[in-house]
Amino acid sequence: MWRRILAILVARNREFYRDRAGLGWNIFMPILLVLGFAFVFSGDPQAQFKVGVLTADGALPPPPASGFLALRHIQFVPLTDLARAVTQVDRHQLDLLLDPRTAPPTYWVNLESPRGYLAERLLLGSGDGAAAGATAPQRHTLSGAAVSYADWVLPGVLAMNVMFSSLWGVGYVIVRYRKNGVLRRLKATPLSPFEFLTAQVLSRLLVAMSASLVVFVGADLLLHFTMRGSYLALVIVYMAGALCLISLGLIVSARLRTEELADGILNLISWPLLLLSGVWFSMEGASPAARLFSQLSPLTHLVDAARRIMIDGAGVVEVLPQVALLVALALVFLSVAARLFRWE
Repeated sequence: MWRRILAILVARNREFYRDRAGLGWNIFMPILLVLGFAFVFSGDPQAQFKVGVLTADGALPPPPASGFLALRHIQFVPLTDLARAVTQVDRHQLDLLLDPRTAPPTYWVNLESPRGYLAERLLLGSGDGAAAGATAPQRHTLSGAAVSYADWVLPGVLAMNVMFSSLWGVGYVIVRYRKNGVLRRLKATPLSPFEFLTAQVLSRLLVAMSASLVVFVGADLLLHFTMRGSYLALVIVYMAGALCLISLGLIVSARLRTEELADGILNLISWPLLLLSGVWFSMEGASPAARLFSQLSPLTHLVDAARRIMIDGAGVVEVLPQVALLVALALVFLSVAARLFRWE
């Protein structure tokens, strides 16, 4: 028995090592992953506080020579929607909200936020309205609880689950079909490449959405996470994201012949998507180049739209731009995959 096991072990290892492309991906992928982390975290030191500044045109005014808006190591974010900005303070997404257009200036602070307390001390001690005879800034207080990390990360975890199910569910399986001769037999039927790929997309979409539903319900039972938006909008967003990622997996599987090479390329695609899409951490502290590249990732738009629904309470209309972009990418990817596809 052991001799047979050893023979199979040696044969499988030889098959793997003779596949130069697959071996290359397994060697270079970890190196590329390390380089990816170095690229993402090569930005400037992150600001200590995040302060929203209400403006009329969405642009920050030129920094004054002195005062609160001249302080360093504070990230000032221009905002135009007062209601949404106050909600961000209430959920600890902003440490402070300032309206410098009023006389005296008006600000909002969350009494439950330690960072908000320190930001308020900086505002009051900076000289804005604190000079002799000047009117103190007008204070508005909030007391909302912070958004937990579990609430914040869950939309990304669901998107990650959709990505892995979509990419490997078609990208890896179709390559195995080609290697085992299944596609060669299907070629003898009237089935066209587009019909075959469409069937693969619909099948994997059903599997991915069913698995996501199970994860969603299970997480809700265990964590009782926040869900403020529309369930219909959430389903539409994840369906659009799944369609896009499944179509991307079809491009990978269009001509490859070995599972090892397919696995390497799928890893090469999936890990940068995870790193640059804000699944596990916010991209606010990343380098400008990393933030720019993150906008090229379909997973970024899927995660952002899902978080807007679950945390900010967005509906279908608010996430339509992300849905339209994901569906457009899905159609492009599917067309490219159908054009590149080969049965053998």
